[in-house]
Amino acid sequence: MKITYLSKFKNAIVTLVILIFSCSLSLAGENEVTKIVQDSLDVSARYAKLPADDTCISCHIEEEALPEGFSENDIHMQAGLSCAGCHGGDNTIDDEDESMNEDIGFTGAPEIEDIPSLCAKCHSDIGFMREYQPRIATDQLEQYYTSTHGKKFKQGDENVATCISCHTAHSIMSAKDPRSSVYALNVPKTCNSCHGNSEHMADYNIKTDQFEKYAESVHGKALLDREDTGAPACNDCHGNHGAAPPGVASVSHVCGSCHVQNEEYFSKTKMAKEFAVDDMHACQECHGNHEIAKPTDEMVGIGEKSICMECHDEGEKGYLAADSIHIMLTRVTASYDSAEAKLKEVQIIGMDDVEMGFMLQDARQDLIHSRTLVHSFDPQQVKEKTDVALKNSQAAIQLGIKELEDYDSRRMGLGVATLFITILSIALFFKIRDIDKEENKSN
Repeated sequence: MKITYLSKFKNAIVTLVILIFSCSLSLAGENEVTKIVQDSLDVSARYAKLPADDTCISCHIEEEALPEGFSENDIHMQAGLSCAGCHGGDNTIDDEDESMNEDIGFTGAPEIEDIPSLCAKCHSDIGFMREYQPRIATDQLEQYYTSTHGKKFKQGDENVATCISCHTAHSIMSAKDPRSSVYALNVPKTCNSCHGNSEHMADYNIKTDQFEKYAESVHGKALLDREDTGAPACNDCHGNHGAAPPGVASVSHVCGSCHVQNEEYFSKTKMAKEFAVDDMHACQECHGNHEIAKPTDEMVGIGEKSICMECHDEGEKGYLAADSIHIMLTRVTASYDSAEAKLKEVQIIGMDDVEMGFMLQDARQDLIHSRTLVHSFDPQQVKEKTDVALKNSQAAIQLGIKELEDYDSRRMGLGVATLFITILSIALFFKIRDIDKEENKSN
């Protein structure tokens, strides 16, 4: 019968516990003995998920030499892929020298220069990956070499990110697992581990404040504060394995992958063509990149917070268009806010709010569409939609006024009816009293 290192380790632990227990009763308190026993049980429980017949694991546990960051929840370990899958050797041989013999393929810890090809040995093999995760793409290595990381890596720069920089080495988990370094909520911090390190990034002439800016942006607050995993993180704009900074020509398309109508309207404008000629970054010129703030109506127009005024001077066509669009947006927003306030009044008093609610939904959609049409830079197109939004919000206001008037009419009717019933009741009371008096006299 084969005796593995793990079996030997377990037997040694049991023997040690018995010896310590018998000797320590006179030397230490019962609590100390209990603690020692509990510690030994914790070791067994912690690694209960690991295969007992894997000599790599049993030996490293025995020597207390597990790799830094090792997790028994590693996706490869859970799938039955052993240490030998990456490091070579034979994890079924008890003898250390034999199991880690280079003649049977043992390589030990890979050099940085070998990591991408080592991971690709499995992840680029369609047949192999089909057995475990058929949906995972098998072109990650090709994508990696198109990225800024991969290009510099090919040039001999070992300071750039490789597979283990993002996925870790011994605690790799599914991207859907909240514990994973590449889970949606964790991606910004994973990227920041390099890109936020000024010493690490010193040779690349790249700023290291992206994470701080992103965390304060409309996207960052949605992802990091509200934990909305649908919000974009670094990889949604820059890519994953093919990560690269978006070029001038691609910025609007990157943003447009989520903001479809905005890109559609912008791409048809004269400004889009001028931006392309002048090598300007489309959306980024007005909204920024990592520090994108939530858009407001004040961004359009001729006020102090207007983005338009950074390029357009007073009296220009663009200046007049911005002013006109801002006035229309301000007017329709005020009308919508009034309608919304009227709806709340109706709801508080318990009147019918169904039709009014539907009207406000339409008005809200029209308002959103009006703001999207800002990217057409055409006051006429904006006016056509704001007119519809105004019509719907004004109709909702009028309906709200009618509901409030009906409420007052009902209260008045109820008051009159209550007064009439009260008077009738009093009269009836006196009438009954008079009848009682007459009967008493006759008796």
